[in-house]
Amino acid sequence: MTDRFLDKAYGARDAASTRKLYDDWAASYEAELGDNGYATPGRCAQALAQLSQDPSAPILDFGCGTGLSGLALKGAGFEIIDGMDMSADMLARAEGKGTYRNLLHIEAGQAFDHQPGDYAAIAAIGVIGAGAAPISVFDQLMEGVAKRGLVVFSFNDHALEDPANEARINEWVDCGAARLLLREHGDHIPGIGLKSMVYAIEKN
Repeated sequence: MTDRFLDKAYGARDAASTRKLYDDWAASYEAELGDNGYATPGRCAQALAQLSQDPSAPILDFGCGTGLSGLALKGAGFEIIDGMDMSADMLARAEGKGTYRNLLHIEAGQAFDHQPGDYAAIAAIGVIGAGAAPISVFDQLMEGVAKRGLVVFSFNDHALEDPANEARINEWVDCGAARLLLREHGDHIPGIGLKSMVYAIEKN
């Protein structure tokens, strides 16, 4: 299989073009990533499982795509998972997995409808970075999780090249608004030689 969509995935683009890319990719997304050994969902799910106090508490899978991340979270023991994504075609694939309690289609930059106490944890797996969501989404994730809640997320190597991404994490940690629990570099998509940093943050 060629890496036709993976070759396009990490270029800078506006929100409308990003949504179209992922809509077009929906049918072959899982096969292409599976062929290339997509590892970050499992790494994020295991990190969250190790740190979570209550796997029965509701969690949000932000940028859930076709549901690969939801399957990883379910496999790690989480029982109630809601999914959210801007690609309707990706969400249609996620719905077929039966993993999610609720699925919500959102627009880029849309405010969360839920209250901060609604989710004990939020996962944003492979969501922030070049060709995807901007770093401003990190603030939204932190504001949207419960106090003492967890946010697990990843920056691939392309995202790590932009110092503004880790700088935003440091802003939250340095002012005492959050605590960094995990920062671990490892495989992201081995088939194309791409790695990622997985993070877990606790909101104070």
